[in-house]
Amino acid sequence: MKVLAIDLGASSGKILLGKLENDCINITEVHRFDNTPVKAGKQLYWDILRIYHEIKIGLKKAFHEEKSIESIAIDSWAIDFGLLDENGLLLGNPLHYRDHHTDGAIEEVTSIVGAKELYEKTGIQFIQINTIYQLYALQKNQSRILKEATSLLMIPDLIRYFLTGKKYNEFTNVTTTQLYNPVTNKWNKDIMEQLNIPTQIFNNPLVKPGTHVGDISEDVVKELNIPKTKVLAIGEHDTASAVAGVPSTHKDFIYLSCGTWSLMGTEVDEPYINEATYQANFTNEGGIEDTFRLLKNIMGLWIVQECKRIWDLEGNQFDYRQLVLDAKNATPFRSLINPDDERFFNPLNMIKEIQSFCQETEQPIPETVGQIVRCILESLAFKYRYTYEKISSITNKEYEGLYIVGGGIQNELLCQFTANALGKSAWVGPQEATSYGNIAMQFIANNHIKDLDVARKMIRNSIRVKTYIPSDFDIWDSHYRSFCNKYLK
Repeated sequence: MKVLAIDLGASSGKILLGKLENDCINITEVHRFDNTPVKAGKQLYWDILRIYHEIKIGLKKAFHEEKSIESIAIDSWAIDFGLLDENGLLLGNPLHYRDHHTDGAIEEVTSIVGAKELYEKTGIQFIQINTIYQLYALQKNQSRILKEATSLLMIPDLIRYFLTGKKYNEFTNVTTTQLYNPVTNKWNKDIMEQLNIPTQIFNNPLVKPGTHVGDISEDVVKELNIPKTKVLAIGEHDTASAVAGVPSTHKDFIYLSCGTWSLMGTEVDEPYINEATYQANFTNEGGIEDTFRLLKNIMGLWIVQECKRIWDLEGNQFDYRQLVLDAKNATPFRSLINPDDERFFNPLNMIKEIQSFCQETEQPIPETVGQIVRCILESLAFKYRYTYEKISSITNKEYEGLYIVGGGIQNELLCQFTANALGKSAWVGPQEATSYGNIAMQFIANNHIKDLDVARKMIRNSIRVKTYIPSDFDIWDSHYRSFCNKYLK
């Protein structure tokens, strides 16, 4: 029993083969490629046709090596989308969520709709990358593309449309747009009308994870010389798949999907839309098997990645191992930042922004590579604890520790810092949680695995989970309290 996962991340994409063998889910990478955004003029775009081209290369490789692949499914980042015209033609490259066209959009939208009303109708946190603000910015700028559009497809929906010719919107991605009501299970067309966002682009059928949404089209079959294969909708928001891939042994657990973004949350049966989640700016996104993900977006290792980009431009080619080693040898708790300060979203020079933050908050200014990276990692660990405690308070539950998954687990220093800051164990792995979740959901949909609980046990059988035990908690606790008082106001 074999399936194929197309896993698209913000910096790379990959195609992986999943096999169900001896109560284990085994995955093999078939193809990997860079996913580099392109700046043209003032705009930042996703190179969607290059992404699709690389996916086709991966499909050819996979079917050349394996002849009996039962299904294919796609996951990617959320928020971004493509627009199609009345003939089903793509009207332009999707804009990148870090494009600056949404600057100031939250304030403008909430002046029209009202922040409380918007949250009560969507349960989604206020962050300028959200689909609602992108569409509002297009409408405000009188976008020709938006005027001509008859259909909106999120990134996985769009790739699936290229492969099958079928247009659907998948539930987990839809819920991230801040245009969908998770209580009534309907689009908020009244909000769209208030913002002059065309409602007709939201008329595609809505499907849940595990739905068969078409087969590879005849054109693609002939072009690639591959078999006609069914395509499934799974948890197409990559975080939904990553959470499905958490190998938890606990019924109630907190997870951290750690990478370019850090997403920390817990799996709940119903959305938590109340005063506490509104004030804490928590989000409620759709999950697998009719669950919701109560979570918080945290800026994540993007901050380190951007610092490395600046060092590279300056001719200092540091690899990530060297960065972590320098941070480990730097003085602890010398300088701290609030990782979610708006200045760190997409600055011209991340290093200068970190130094400015420290100067403005009357801290020693980090100068060396080690000082800067340690500042980032300690600050992330403290923000993780802050979010962890918010989740515990909101759900009124005590949790035994933290499950960490995703590419960020390769940064062992951050994992240890996180355990130290929490004063609780951190169970780490797998790195490819999103792919495991994608593949597991396909096996569930194909009736080879009973449900998500069984799938998580199989994932745990398939990997090594590393446990980080906290140390020096009293010291970390003292600095954490100072961090909250000084930098999270």
